[in-house]
Amino acid sequence: MQDSQHKGQRINGRLDGWALAREHMLWFDLRGRDITDPKVLQVMAQIPRQRFVPAEYEGQAYDDGPLPIGMDQTISQPYIVALMTQALAVTPDCEVLEIGTGSGYQTAVLARLARKVYTMERLETLSRFAQRVLGQLGVDNVEFHIGDGTLGWPAARTFDRVMVTAAVQEIPRPLLDQLKLDGLLIAPVGSATVQTLVLYRKTPTGAVQSDLCAVRFVRLIGEHGFEE
Repeated sequence: MQDSQHKGQRINGRLDGWALAREHMLWFDLRGRDITDPKVLQVMAQIPRQRFVPAEYEGQAYDDGPLPIGMDQTISQPYIVALMTQALAVTPDCEVLEIGTGSGYQTAVLARLARKVYTMERLETLSRFAQRVLGQLGVDNVEFHIGDGTLGWPAARTFDRVMVTAAVQEIPRPLLDQLKLDGLLIAPVGSATVQTLVLYRKTPTGAVQSDLCAVRFVRLIGEHGFEE
């Protein structure tokens, strides 16, 4: 929905175009489909998505589609953000590893639900942007790292949840190694042009997977990902 359709409208006597846009997103693009987790809906009702997109795309921030954020990267459409977050079943005691910080919007959603988020981004410009916006919004339970996300978090540790926000041909072994037993990992898996969103649960004998839907993400570049 374009910005011009919202700015200038009043709610309870005050201008609140962004709130109106978020309500439209919630009712038609999230609740109107299969997003039912009340915590996910509440968080996405609170986070100002327009802060995470370039100025020229602010008016489209709550449209249900991806948007360019520079450097051939995108911010995922709200429905996919909500679907991935809902599938990952993040609880307040979870530590989450996010591969692909991007603009920081998905990071912000996870941070509102988890104890702490560790997020990796190979492009320094994007990571710095996300750090600045999250700092301005008072999000303080996120640790950032700039580097190859296919190698996993640089320190030796494991995570309750792992979210990969770029396409992989197969799940990088370092990410599975850093997932705790009975932990969940979600990622778009497939070719450079079309993928399936897959949810993995780590078991003592391997990973059990569930296919969610067809998606299209930018490629995850790295040693265990696509070549640049």
